[in-house]
Amino acid sequence: MSRTDAPPLPEPLRVPVADSHTHLDMQDGTVEEGLARAAAVNVTAVVQVGCDVKGSRWAAETAAAHPSVHAAVALHPNEAPRIVHGDPEDWSRQEAREAGGRAALDEALAEIDALAALPHVRAVGETGLDFFRTGPEGVAAQEESFRAHIEIAKRHGKALVIHDREAHEDVLRILAEVGAPERTVFHCYSGDAGMARVCAAAGYFMSFAGNVTFKNAQPLRDALVVAPAELVLVETDAPFLTPAPYRGRPNAPYLIPVTLRAMAEVRGVDEDTLAAAVYDNTARAFDF
Repeated sequence: MSRTDAPPLPEPLRVPVADSHTHLDMQDGTVEEGLARAAAVNVTAVVQVGCDVKGSRWAAETAAAHPSVHAAVALHPNEAPRIVHGDPEDWSRQEAREAGGRAALDEALAEIDALAALPHVRAVGETGLDFFRTGPEGVAAQEESFRAHIEIAKRHGKALVIHDREAHEDVLRILAEVGAPERTVFHCYSGDAGMARVCAAAGYFMSFAGNVTFKNAQPLRDALVVAPAELVLVETDAPFLTPAPYRGRPNAPYLIPVTLRAMAEVRGVDEDTLAAAVYDNTARAFDF
């Protein structure tokens, strides 16, 4: 099999489950095809996540057209510095662009604010901090954008979906400083067991992706063990982070059972119990 081939459908789950974070707009095939494959293995709901204004509009439109899709809208942490400072050398791999300054960021945030008011938009995200790809010159724009998204989520009573890459302490600091929304989700949770205890004490949801199955991901598995059952979610982040044994091949919501079964083994529970808890948690986190 080629590394570009889609993995086969796994054995269906007996209990429905939800994919708490996916990017259908970045996946092959139509939305309808992707949702049908997911439904075939009992993945009955997905949260479609926007990363810029255009993608957030698409997420909202797609959720309006499909009852099993729930939208999250935001400027990705790497998008904010691109809006303010430009990206002439395409460091973000999102295509080169000119600098727009603070006014352009305010304009984009106003659009996200308007989208967040829509009833089928269930969350504001993915927002947060990413110090992996953004250099020091972009940190201020990221933090300003993150704080604005937190306020948008609180104003509209929506969940907050956090992208946290190599920025744990700063993300937790900002949430503590400004006050997190009632429902806050750490997407693609990347901290260790110690951070999981901090998140648990604050009532933050922790969403685990396919990388929890990777050989070098023992700290993630340690975090999964200590995360309270009522705060655990599962996601694909598709088309990224395809779980083992399909790592490197295209990810999609229908592969949720692979990750969920690995998570159940780590937690020492049967897959039906975990699937039921995860579905309930996702519905509670995103209010659907």
